[in-house]
Amino acid sequence: MSKELESYYLGDIKVIITETELPEKLTVTCQDNSFKMEFKASLYEYQYYKRHMNQKIRNRFAQAHEQEKE
Repeated sequence: MSKELESYYLGDIKVIITETELPEKLTVTCQDNSFKMEFKASLYEYQYYKRHMNQKIRNRFAQAHEQEKE
């Protein structure tokens, strides 16, 4: 099992950051009540562009919910 580095909420979205087998890469798991996504991010992006990463997560969830309504 991968080691969890951090977990937090962006509104209703739970974000979990875990280590991977690859050096300098992390897995970002995001989920709310109806949608879940997972992607890889570099350690550098996580440390220095976390705000931008969080905005991308919010946007993707908004798109997913719009598609769900269609």
